[in-house]
Amino acid sequence: MKLVTIERNGTNTLGVKLDEGIVDIQSALQHLPANGVSSDVMDVIGGGEAALATLKDYLQRLQLTNEGKENWLLNETDVSFGPCVTKPGKIICVGLNYRKHAAETNAAIPEYPILFNKFNNSLTGYGKDIALPERVTSEVDYEVELVIVMGKPCKYASKDEALNHVFGYCNANDLSARDLQMRTPQWLLGKTCDGFGPVGPYLVTADEVPNPNDLEMKCTVNGEVRQHSNTSDMIFHCDEIVSYISQHMTLEPGDLILTGTPEGVVLGYPAEKRVYLKPGDIVTVEIERLGTLTNRMVSEQELV
Repeated sequence: MKLVTIERNGTNTLGVKLDEGIVDIQSALQHLPANGVSSDVMDVIGGGEAALATLKDYLQRLQLTNEGKENWLLNETDVSFGPCVTKPGKIICVGLNYRKHAAETNAAIPEYPILFNKFNNSLTGYGKDIALPERVTSEVDYEVELVIVMGKPCKYASKDEALNHVFGYCNANDLSARDLQMRTPQWLLGKTCDGFGPVGPYLVTADEVPNPNDLEMKCTVNGEVRQHSNTSDMIFHCDEIVSYISQHMTLEPGDLILTGTPEGVVLGYPAEKRVYLKPGDIVTVEIERLGTLTNRMVSEQELV
C-alpha cells in the first residue's frame, strides 16, 4: 500500500494512492463512516498490521459503493503533498554509508555506522519549494536517500529480526549545507535547516519492498543525472542499521532512519568544479518502488 499526506488549509490528512487517483480518507469518511479508520498517517503507522488491514478493508468497501466518489477520489496532480510521515519522534541519519561516496569524499570506510540527526522542522513534502538559507550558507548539496520508517517498538533487535519492526520505506533528499556541516566536527547544523528533509511522496509499506538493499536510486538537478546507484552499495545494510541503533535506543513507530547517500554529490567533485544548489534549481530524487520526489529551490525572499 502507498500512503500519502494531503495538505489542506494548514492541516495534514491521510491519503492512499490507487491506480485511478488518491483517496482522501477524511472526505471518504464523511460519505462512508467507519469505526476504527483513522485519517492520520501516524495512527496507521502506530496501529501496524491491524490498522493496515482495517484500512484495506475500508478501501474495498469504498470502491464497491462509489458513494461521493467525486469528492474523495482526487487527481494526483491536484494534491498538495505534506511529508509522508508527519510527526516522527526521531529522525536518525547514517553518514558515509555508501562505499563509492566515501571514496569520492576521501573518507575512510567507517567501522561503525556514523549517526547524526535531523529535526521535524526539516520535513516537507513533494512539490514544495525549499528556501535556501542564503544568509548563512552558499553550499547547499543534494543527497538521495532511502528512508526506513519504523512500525513497531524496537530494542535490542538482532539483525535477523530487525526488518520485522519496519512499517515501510520512502524517498528523502537529505539536503546539506556543506559549509555549516564542516564548520565543526558535529554535522548537525548543516543538516537541520528548515525544509532540508523532504520525504515522500509515498510511504510504501514493507510488503511492497521485499529487499530494501537492492533498489535503483537516482538524483537529478534540472534534469541532469547527478547520482545513479543502487542501495546494494551500502556499507551497513538496512537490517544492520536498525539492529545497531536499537542496541542504543528504543526505536518507536514513525521514527525515520535515513540510510545514507551514494556517490555523485557536489562535495565529491574537485573543488574547482563544485556548483552548489541555487534558486530555481529543481531537484528530483527517485528510488525504485518508491516513486519520485521533486522540489524546487528558491531564495528566502520568494517565500516571505
